[in-house]
Amino acid sequence: MNEDQILEMAAQVIETESRAVASLMDQLKPSLVQAATAMLNCKGHVIVAGAGTSHAVALRFAHLLSCCGTPALFLHPGDSQHGSAGAVRAEDVLVALSKGGETTEVNFLARVAKERGAVVIGITEKPASTLGRMSDITLEIKAPEGVDPYGMIATGSSLFNAAYCDALCIVLLNLRGYSVEQFGQTHPGGAVGQKLKGVA
Repeated sequence: MNEDQILEMAAQVIETESRAVASLMDQLKPSLVQAATAMLNCKGHVIVAGAGTSHAVALRFAHLLSCCGTPALFLHPGDSQHGSAGAVRAEDVLVALSKGGETTEVNFLARVAKERGAVVIGITEKPASTLGRMSDITLEIKAPEGVDPYGMIATGSSLFNAAYCDALCIVLLNLRGYSVEQFGQTHPGGAVGQKLKGVA
């Protein structure tokens, strides 16, 4: 492949993924409002969990929720089978991500959360899956066909899921009336902290 062909391939990836993210607007349902309300009213922590590529999306989501004023933690679903499920309490909300809804470790943690009285929110393509049926609120979103290489390597679909999680973050930020001053208390370091202080 020559230079122009490589750049064209890269451009096609970006175009494909951009269309995938834009398609989320047609998949927004009242369940998003239900999930945002549950997270807004959470008296404990919003716990986010996912495995594989969903692990990376879940970790990012938990961090951004905390940045937006919703106390959140990432809990590794694999570790939950080795003691860390003890962190889950009745006053928490668990957000579990699983494309097919059949990830053993994720469903184990969701089952523990359910038994303890926590609200379980499942983000999955398949509402009829184990996770979908177990969840109190099921967020059904499906990335367009062809967005992932071989239909399996979650490049575009992970971006798609991350964008949906971003929408939830910003909705919650606005519902809380979370201010830039409040954000400054949680992020005093680095270039962001300097900008908030008016130095940069």
